[in-house]
Amino acid sequence: MPRFLISFNDGDMDFPEADLPEVGRAAHAVMRDAMAAGAWIVGGGFLGYTAHVVTADGSVRPGPLRESPVHLGGFTVLEVDSEDAAYAWAARFADACRCPQEVRAIMPDPEQESLQAGAHT
Repeated sequence: MPRFLISFNDGDMDFPEADLPEVGRAAHAVMRDAMAAGAWIVGGGFLGYTAHVVTADGSVRPGPLRESPVHLGGFTVLEVDSEDAAYAWAARFADACRCPQEVRAIMPDPEQESLQAGAHT
């Protein structure tokens, strides 16, 4: 089944800080619905932007990978039947979080799917 990344950028949630508890409740309600529907894989938000880069030799340095004015603020990974279903969930998260959501298809990986299917048998 297709998986999708639904995300928003740091700073997109520009409502008053006093509204955060209400926004959190609304977002968690959508999350619980996604879990109940069997669509939820993982998700969460980030507090500000702090990143570290780990290289192939295992060394760690302060990030980012590349300088950019845009940083991920939060994300959800869902497994749903179609792109339209992902858009419907994204609309619900956009309403709950009070900011637009970007939807990206995650490339299928037959080996991962095979291993996961084996783990569920």
